[in-house]
Amino acid sequence: MKEDFLHYLWKFKYFNTLDLKTTSGESITIVNVGQYLEQAGPDFFNAQIRIDNQKWAGNVEMHLKSSDWYIHHHENDPAYENVILHVVWEHDVAIYRSDNSIIPVLELKHYVAPKTVINYNVLRSVKSWLYCENQLAGLDQFLLRHWQERLFVERLEQKTKPISNWLTQTSSDWEAVFFWMLSQNFGLNTNGDQFFAIVSSIPFSIIRKEASNLANIEALLFGNAGLLDTEKEDHYFTDLKFRYTYLLQKYQLTKPILAPVQFFKHRPDNFPTIRLSQLAVLWHTHSNLFSKICATNSLDSMYQLLQVTASPYWLDHYQFDKLSPKKNKQLSKPFMDLLIVNTIVPIRFTYAQSHGKDNSQDLVDLLQYLSPEKNGTIDKFNYFGIATTNAFETQSLLQLKKEYCNKSKCLSCTIGIEVIKNK
Repeated sequence: MKEDFLHYLWKFKYFNTLDLKTTSGESITIVNVGQYLEQAGPDFFNAQIRIDNQKWAGNVEMHLKSSDWYIHHHENDPAYENVILHVVWEHDVAIYRSDNSIIPVLELKHYVAPKTVINYNVLRSVKSWLYCENQLAGLDQFLLRHWQERLFVERLEQKTKPISNWLTQTSSDWEAVFFWMLSQNFGLNTNGDQFFAIVSSIPFSIIRKEASNLANIEALLFGNAGLLDTEKEDHYFTDLKFRYTYLLQKYQLTKPILAPVQFFKHRPDNFPTIRLSQLAVLWHTHSNLFSKICATNSLDSMYQLLQVTASPYWLDHYQFDKLSPKKNKQLSKPFMDLLIVNTIVPIRFTYAQSHGKDNSQDLVDLLQYLSPEKNGTIDKFNYFGIATTNAFETQSLLQLKKEYCNKSKCLSCTIGIEVIKNK
């Protein structure tokens, strides 16, 4: 058993609240359980408790054993002077305030239904993947849907934080931030950070000025990526290298020192050369892409805006100076879906928030038309009984796994709470 179980029981009053008594026999009436803030100090703030005929207002602290008070050195912490009730699972020692008065104790184990404890122990027993994996298939679908909506919004809210920081850096240039985000997601997990560094090291004012010239945009991206550092006979390579040198001089730029982009373990269509060219073509084609994205709620229109092909040189190349069979390097629908999920949806959510609006339901509706993401986490959820049919569902499950399952926050999770409540 962990203390979070006691927090859960107290917060939701999942115990017999009738005829509560302190360990010294005084009657207890809970007027208000207080605020559970999950921060330093007592567990619940501003509680209201009636002990016999005296009403108290203050804080409630919880431990598995009373003696944990001394193990945690609360006797030396002024923050605990205003504790009006010590809630414990097992009372083993009296606790005194600095004025030598005894802190009243509620020994909770006498008031909790045995089934609740059994359910908690079953939930927290060792499993192959998740604590609740054996209960997932039988979840109430209405409850699951409601929880998924909350998880999705929570995920979006987390994604607003870096976007807000980037807006500060760019003096609220939404087009620039959108370009940065797109670039990061074009790089996928392996090259995402490198792609972000490549584009963010170029003042966006220069990107704007050169957007009409595709070769110049490619030169800036390939050059900052370190892909023009060698010598090759290839005319396209030579031209880009010349342009890059010229642009550095023209704008008084310094070539950044960045980690090299990775080709290893990538399918050829995901090579950084191909993705950087597609990114250049996209920005060459739509210089005000963010404005265009915000102007449409049509998924088909978004696909049309994102539908680009790498520049002609890459028709028969995947790397510089190495011929390959001809193939159009066009953005695939799954890749465009990825860009919509990870770039368009978060930035549109942030943009709406900046104008005091809530568009989360519109974004939920949008993602329900996208195919579910495919990865090991989603495969596991499917295996244990939570089927996914769209990107909204997969996004919510990814948030669940990352922020709750991985952190063992079962008692902050609607599913975990339902498992324990289950009679």
